[in-house]
Amino acid sequence: MPITMTSTEEPSLQHSTNGDAEPNHHHDIEDDEEEEDDDQYDEDDDVVQQPNRGIPQSAATKLREQRFKVETLSRRLSSELVPIRVHDVVINGNTKTKDWVIQAELRGVENATSMQELMQVSQIAIARLQELQTFDSCMFRLEAGPRELPNTVNVIVDVVETGNKVSAKFNVYNKPSTSSWTAEGALKYKNFLGYGDLWDASLAYGANQGTEVSAGVHAPRVRGFLTPIVARLSMLSQDWQEASSYKDQLLGASLGLISTEHHDLAYTLGWRTLSDPSQMSSRSIRRQLGHGLVSSLKYTFKIDRRNSPIRPTKGYAFLSSTHVGGLTPDPRSLRFLRQEFDVRFAVPFGFYNTALNLGISAGAVFPWGHGFKTKPSPLPERFYLGGDFSPVCTLGGPTTLWGFKTRGLGPSEPRRVNRDGSDDDNVDSSGWDFIGGDLAVTAFADLSFDLPIRWLREHGIHGHVFAGSGNAAKLSQNEYRHFSPRKFLESFRMSVGCGFVIPTRLFRLEGNYFYILRKGEQDRGKTGFRFSFSAPW
Repeated sequence: MPITMTSTEEPSLQHSTNGDAEPNHHHDIEDDEEEEDDDQYDEDDDVVQQPNRGIPQSAATKLREQRFKVETLSRRLSSELVPIRVHDVVINGNTKTKDWVIQAELRGVENATSMQELMQVSQIAIARLQELQTFDSCMFRLEAGPRELPNTVNVIVDVVETGNKVSAKFNVYNKPSTSSWTAEGALKYKNFLGYGDLWDASLAYGANQGTEVSAGVHAPRVRGFLTPIVARLSMLSQDWQEASSYKDQLLGASLGLISTEHHDLAYTLGWRTLSDPSQMSSRSIRRQLGHGLVSSLKYTFKIDRRNSPIRPTKGYAFLSSTHVGGLTPDPRSLRFLRQEFDVRFAVPFGFYNTALNLGISAGAVFPWGHGFKTKPSPLPERFYLGGDFSPVCTLGGPTTLWGFKTRGLGPSEPRRVNRDGSDDDNVDSSGWDFIGGDLAVTAFADLSFDLPIRWLREHGIHGHVFAGSGNAAKLSQNEYRHFSPRKFLESFRMSVGCGFVIPTRLFRLEGNYFYILRKGEQDRGKTGFRFSFSAPW
């Protein structure tokens, strides 16, 4: 988006000088010559700034004058600060978008004190306007201010609102809360109310037969609110029968209270239903089947300074998430406190684009309220480890562990055999439910490097070797009394492997060979070659 300067009368950008001052007779010859040259340039500038309007000028003469002005301004901008003040900001072209929506993105323009600062804040303002997804184009122009106010300009903002307000989008990404990939299609409508608002309806399908139907609105600028408004209605259904013998369905709404570059605060109110169609779930699963009220507040702090979300070769990232549930007096409300940490580092080696990515994630969840020591933590809020998608891309707490199936390790309980709904605890030795952990820790190391074939390097295809480990443990229902840090570390699952990576615009496709170094008796991990794909989250 360009910034241009147009004026019928060029704004004065030079400090006024006193021509009647007595000359200094002690100057040497060189100083006198420099002074004469400066006077000559000043006279030339005066001629350019005040052309003889009585004599018609040819197009070539006007072009030379404009070129001289631009060259003079460029020399001044590169050598010194050019003082200037913004007299007024004028917005043109917005037929539906409210003026104050655009003005909110122009903060800092009116307070600029130099031409250099004005150009810098204008570029930032253009980037903010582009993020609204409301305008096809945006251009800043500078015009001379009033004659009686020297060194002033008027900033003219010309915008062109988008003609196609309806758009469709398809995306594939990883969702840490479900430990699986998700394909999503969305239909969006832009600027319906003139607030730069974005309305969308979406349908998502996950690898675990999870389906989500949702509709929402994102309004970046609303009067009376300091942060954007994000509201959403959704119905989420997930099938965990294979790993944990239950289905999870959540119908509710979420409201974003704070949404900035690094901070996010959201409130969720919903109705959750856990069911077991097979009637073979383990004791811990059966005790939590039924309905529950979700009333929770979640705060997330995130900072990502890596140079790429798909293949980071330098930088770092950090995420901290605090989730508090049970914010209503209803006894059916799920009361829990969940905390997660995630740290990533990418260290470049300086040859063959080699980089070492290191990461460690940890999380804990506890019930709260009267008698919390003997109560279990809610099943959907526990930590379930496993899944073949790459932890290099994801940033959302302990989830991934190479070589293990989704929800394929951690605390488990045997399922019961009979399907008649009785309370018989006969056990099928071949069926186990993974019930999740209240404490989870994972760590990984990934060394990526370019391959020696030029065509592969040009398309970003590279190789990597990796290692990962992790574990989960139960702490609720007085299990914390039997927790031993030493046993927890000794029972860490471990895997290593190597493979190739094909980055695309939507996701990261990997072909990897996994080798399991350590696993539990009931864990679902397997040595072998598998394809997988991951996307940033």
